Amino acid sequence: MPTALYFKDKRFVEKTFSKEKDFESLAFTHSKTLFGQHSIIIDAKKKIDNQALGGIIPDAFLFDLNDPNNPEFYLIEVELAKHSFYNHIFPQITKFFAFFKNLESQNELVGKIYNTVTTDANLKKEFVDKIGNQELFKFIKDTIENSQNILLILDNDKKELPEIISTYTDTWGKMVKLSLLKQYEHNGDYILSLTPEFENIDTIDIASNEQDENKTNVYTEDYHLEGVSQEIKDTYHALKQALIEKIPTLKINPQRYYISFRKKRNFAFLQIRKKKIGLVALENEEVIKQKVSGYSVSTLGESVQRFYNGECARINIDNADNIDQVINLLVEIQK
Repeated sequence: MPTALYFKDKRFVEKTFSKEKDFESLAFTHSKTLFGQHSIIIDAKKKIDNQALGGIIPDAFLFDLNDPNNPEFYLIEVELAKHSFYNHIFPQITKFFAFFKNLESQNELVGKIYNTVTTDANLKKEFVDKIGNQELFKFIKDTIENSQNILLILDNDKKELPEIISTYTDTWGKMVKLSLLKQYEHNGDYILSLTPEFENIDTIDIASNEQDENKTNVYTEDYHLEGVSQEIKDTYHALKQALIEKIPTLKINPQRYYISFRKKRNFAFLQIRKKKIGLVALENEEVIKQKVSGYSVSTLGESVQRFYNGECARINIDNADNIDQVINLLVEIQK
């Protein structure tokens, strides 16, 4: 059922899209607003031959560079909710899973994107402005290898998604991020809404609401550690074991998007990638930087900090060299 928004005595009515290409255009035209000023979107269908990559072409590729220490890569699929889930959306997304698991396909994608960027002056400038002196091919390759995400943008809910996500945890549960995009209109003016905000896409699950930690769920530590490098596995286990020794009542709480460490309350959230652990510590950012000098620390936006219920920042852990600094910080935080 269409909804309406009211702003300064004006009634903005939800727009219903009949054509998918119009909905796609909305998302891509306003990509900087929706995904952040430091995001780069590549219209896959216009830039890459449909027969390339085995004919598996998403609607777009997205590089999220809003946190320069944690670049993220997404295949974007834009769909109208009126389309059949099992006949259209499910098989399309399933092809992307197979694609990501095929190293040869990944390498081909890296090459295609690199060629696309280097032959488009505007795209190349965008990348150079964002990554500075980093070697472009290596940056693209490392980002795709370390973060394999599928962003599914819908205009409305799909009732099939909660069951699919909880059933296929290693694919739909791990790789698919869902956003609902809506446009509201009034006499030529419009308002856009994106749920959740893109900067919260890795923390808020609007399909199954599994950020509610009191719910029983199927996620485990092994789920988060599957496919990551041995160095990151060893680093995680070293961190965990040291904290258990120092905090006997420590609870390890795996959720869909993260693992939280808690005593009476959560004091750290870990998002594990192939070659890096992003550890969100619930402490003032300046305090974190003072106590953890061996790793880079990323600032988090206001809406992300609201999700974590207070001041926090992300520690970017790519090895165990300075893990004692992190351990000492977390022991202090949980007291």
